[in-house]
Amino acid sequence: MDTSSLLNRLFSLEGKAALVTGASGGIGQALAVALAGAGARVGLHGRAMAALEATRSQVVQEGGEAILLPAELSGVDACRQLIRDAHAALGRLDVLVNCAGMNRRKPIAEVTADDFDAILAVNLRSAFFLSQAAHPLMRAQGGGKIIHIGSMTSFIGLGTVSVYGLTKSALAQLTKTMAVEWAPDNIQVNCLAPGFIRTPLTETSVWADPHKRQWWLDRIPARRAGVPEDLVGAALLLASPASDYLTGQVLAVDGGFLAGGSWEPPAAE
Repeated sequence: MDTSSLLNRLFSLEGKAALVTGASGGIGQALAVALAGAGARVGLHGRAMAALEATRSQVVQEGGEAILLPAELSGVDACRQLIRDAHAALGRLDVLVNCAGMNRRKPIAEVTADDFDAILAVNLRSAFFLSQAAHPLMRAQGGGKIIHIGSMTSFIGLGTVSVYGLTKSALAQLTKTMAVEWAPDNIQVNCLAPGFIRTPLTETSVWADPHKRQWWLDRIPARRAGVPEDLVGAALLLASPASDYLTGQVLAVDGGFLAGGSWEPPAAE
């Protein structure tokens, strides 16, 4: 069997165009570079131009092509404009990765209306209206792929992340609804739910605290935290023809965290 031919047929993104929101660092950056490495031309969304330039440099090193699409996503009109800009610059839109996100860690009693609205706007509303705007473009092309980025809080509750968890659990449900509505248009909609991933945000909010770090390590059967590159394989699956009959799924990439429940490593002898 010619395995290279099989893999190319299943996973190549040659001739495809993708938009990745939140591509200026962490998970979004890793996924954008991976999609480019698989052959896609990639639109890089973010707010910080210097960080987007760094992502584009990585894409170019992979032999790929990327355009920069800096924008705020706090408003519906801005979401629709981003899709128009990406489609105009890339000529088509085959893959949308909704990775832009934010969090403000607070106990429920301290969450303000501004906290609530800001987190919902970026994490949930933008994903909804970006996808809504992308849908007719993908339908006109004969299909497409939409990938939402969820979280372990799509499944479980964790302290101080009430609004963040609300948005991520809502994304899991939105994934299913969009998948059902848009399946006749050959648009597959799925959600990646990362476990604990070391990113610039989690380095300072969690990993730098030895107690929080150990809490996670005691509950991950793989006995390590994830890194953004751990999500690349699953993302390529969901972005490529390999997933043409896979839709409406929330795929946890978590080192066994959900499967293991409250698993803890054996005590040292």
